[in-house]
Amino acid sequence: MTKEFDLGALLAERGAERYELHGKYLNHQLPRMLHTIGFDKVYERAEGAHFWDADGNDYLDMLAGFGVMGVGRHHPVVRKALHDVLDAQLADLTRFDCQPLPGLLAERLLTHSPHLDRVFFGNSGTEAVETALKFARFAAGRPRILYCDHAFHGLTTGSLSVNGEDGFRDGFAPLLPDTAIPLGDLDALERELKKGDVAALIVEPIQGKGVHEAPPGYLRAAQELLHKHKALLIADEVQTGLGRTGDFYAYQHEDGVEPDLVCVAKSLSGGYVPVSATLGKDWIFKKVYSSMDRVLVHSASFGANAQAMAAGLAVLSVMEDEQIVANARATGEQLKSRLAALIDKYELLADVRGRGLMIGIEFGRPKSLKLRSRWTMLQAARKGLFAQMVVVPLLQRHRILTQVSGDHLEVIKLIPPLVIGEEDVDRFVDAFTAVMDDAHSGGGLMWDFGKTLVKQAVANR
Repeated sequence: MTKEFDLGALLAERGAERYELHGKYLNHQLPRMLHTIGFDKVYERAEGAHFWDADGNDYLDMLAGFGVMGVGRHHPVVRKALHDVLDAQLADLTRFDCQPLPGLLAERLLTHSPHLDRVFFGNSGTEAVETALKFARFAAGRPRILYCDHAFHGLTTGSLSVNGEDGFRDGFAPLLPDTAIPLGDLDALERELKKGDVAALIVEPIQGKGVHEAPPGYLRAAQELLHKHKALLIADEVQTGLGRTGDFYAYQHEDGVEPDLVCVAKSLSGGYVPVSATLGKDWIFKKVYSSMDRVLVHSASFGANAQAMAAGLAVLSVMEDEQIVANARATGEQLKSRLAALIDKYELLADVRGRGLMIGIEFGRPKSLKLRSRWTMLQAARKGLFAQMVVVPLLQRHRILTQVSGDHLEVIKLIPPLVIGEEDVDRFVDAFTAVMDDAHSGGGLMWDFGKTLVKQAVANR
């Protein structure tokens, strides 16, 4: 007789060992980093845009699991869909039949995706990008992909080849022979296209690293150049898609943009089951899957599994019923405008940018001598330390979870669940104002913590 497995009892018995277990058996640097910056919290439960610790204190989530929790944590509609699909005991992943849920999710996803015709379901954002790279190369009959400086498209080998951050690429060569160009530089794009070996340009309409938006008109002009040279446009909407920027896709903010391939993931999961989608034009799919002999030329063992499809269908239902996209647009504009109004007040605050609920807060060199000397000290040790100095008190003193937008960047990126409202905006702006007041006072615990970060940075060199 099979021994009963009791998950609740296991967590009750061993849950307190979480940091020790991770340090011993997983990435040992993660708990070390969390201990160093004081992020080694113990969260007991979560709902919507909030966590709670064992003492009942609530924390505002402005990170959303790096964008995964688009409809918030543990949304009841998504939970019910997953209970329902498990209770249905479907004959899932037989590999030699056609289950209804993948077709239904593809149909519903495509209703939000004009000019796209077919979908491949995978398991993660990087897998969606890998699929797009393969499909573009095969469809165009060419080897090279163009990507933009500072882009982030994933960390598997193919997507790493189009990753614009050297820190992620170092030590993993050789990679694919792809080429970086500056975001927004149409002349650089055309020079590469004239070489005749380019299959596609992959681009984030708003780059996650630093929150930099493609210049107005760039995507449409790039599309025209690409099609003129028989190359494709791939829009990476893994983070920006499904309402994040106040439209269903970020590329839809610009008229006339019709990507040949679009990559989606993160929010489609509902925060439960990994799922990604690569959407594309009919002719591309028909060229890749050109005969029955090629029916499995690209596939994924867990792609289109019933739990992931149910989660995706539930997420789209929630987005439509609760007007999630409209909320992201209105709440994001409110948050961005209130933060931008602080630029003239704080000399350390350089810029506030973004769309919808994808907002970048950039810090810069102050004018006053006392603050400038402290800023210079931090920059000499490691660029990005001041942004980390803001992130830490937001969590420690105000119980708000944020994080820097990338290594060596003085930018905090806000990507909260798309369900936040005015009360959450008030809470964040009040907390941020308090932290900036402290930073501009020239002393106190914040700058003491900065000295700790400097010592740590120097020790790590």
